[in-house]
This record gives sequence, structure tokens and C-alpha cells, in this order.
Amino acid sequence: MEKVKSNRMISLIDLYDMQSTFFNNVLDGISDNDRHNRLNTPANHIAWLTGSMVEQRFDLARVFGSDLKQTADDFFRDNKGIQNDVIYPSLDVFREDWKKITPVLKDLLVNVADEKLDSTIEMMPGYSMTLYDISYFSSYREANCIGQIALWRRLLGYEPMKYM
Repeated sequence: MEKVKSNRMISLIDLYDMQSTFFNNVLDGISDNDRHNRLNTPANHIAWLTGSMVEQRFDLARVFGSDLKQTADDFFRDNKGIQNDVIYPSLDVFREDWKKITPVLKDLLVNVADEKLDSTIEMMPGYSMTLYDISYFSSYREANCIGQIALWRRLLGYEPMKYM
């Protein structure tokens, strides 16, 4: 592993690397025809879950100073929830944006100093979080979304996600 500027980030970066791989593994083989399949439920479908994870990485990178945006930013900006009757981009579009942001954000996470991690930003009126807390929440949410897509894989008849 690269030399991490803040020791507090070591575990987070380990999870980041693991989830970077799991993102690709959980989407492996899923057809674009199934990306919107909600099996007659109100649950978030694979396309929205995937795009929201990509947006979250771009959002976190922006918190740390990047100005990059994902291709589907308009669909996800400002934590926009799933929109019915919207055709989300293909999974390949999300994969390309994931490939683009993953090394950028990792570099930002590896090189962030404790002073920056301790700074706070307002998440919504009256509610602030430190950048350290936002980073850990983002990691938790990524794992949660990957788990939801892994469940969708099984419900839609796909093989289980591979971990390696």
C-alpha cells in the first residue's frame, strides 16, 4: 500500500480497494435489459444503485478538491433519489466513470492530512460532519449498495457475485 498521510485512513483505504473490485464483480454479466428491473417492487433498481455509487465517489472527490463530474451527474446531483420512468445510462457508462474517478479519489484519500479530515462541512441546514466521518459513511454506503446489487443478481437469476 502507498504511504498514507493519515493513519486514520488506512482501514478506509483497504475497504476502498476492496469495494472498487466488488463494484466491477457485482455488475459482471448483468444485462442492460435488467438494469431497470424492479421485479414489480418500489426498490431501487441496479441502474440507480450503480449510478448513485459512482456519484458518491465523485461527490467525495469534490469535497477533497476535485472538480470532476460523472457523465450522469444530472440524474444524481444533490442526492437525487430514483426517478420513475427515467432511462438511466448503461452500466458501461457507469463502469467507465467508476474507472475514471477511482484512482483520483484514492490519491486524494491517501494524501489527506489529519487537519483536513477534522474540518467540517454542512451537509444540510443545521447538520455538519467532519470529512473523516463523511469518508467513513461513504464507505459504509458503498458496501450497502454493493450488497443490494448482489441481492438483485440472485433475484434476477444471475450467479452470485464473485469476491476474487
